[in-house]
Amino acid sequence: MPHSAAALDARSPAVSGNPLRADPLSRIIVEGLEDAKAEDIVSIDLLGRTTLADRMIIASGRSSVHVGAIADRVVRACRDAGYPSPKVEGTPLCDWVLLDAQNAIVHIFRPDVRRFYNLEKMWSADRPGEQAKA
Repeated sequence: MPHSAAALDARSPAVSGNPLRADPLSRIIVEGLEDAKAEDIVSIDLLGRTTLADRMIIASGRSSVHVGAIADRVVRACRDAGYPSPKVEGTPLCDWVLLDAQNAIVHIFRPDVRRFYNLEKMWSADRPGEQAKA
């Protein structure tokens, strides 16, 4: 299964929600991540769980330079599709870059930083107390 389908697939352990509900912006972001060769792309449905965003998309880059290039590619993909450019935090260091793209938050990490913060576990659907609501 290609990354875009896998990243938006509800069967993925860190993903909740219906993949068909993924909005066009989320799909554009995932395609931008794929184009930049981002690794381990995960999309988490946040609808009804927080007011920050409807979706969180997490990906990894192989190095700080790669993380920065991935972020640039996603910003360009959003702009080219007619969306406003996402707000970008975390440059020039590029260990962890956060993109605020309206209803989607995108986290791009170096692998060691991603393992340390482990956002997938924090926001996954199988958190205690979350199962009763599903």
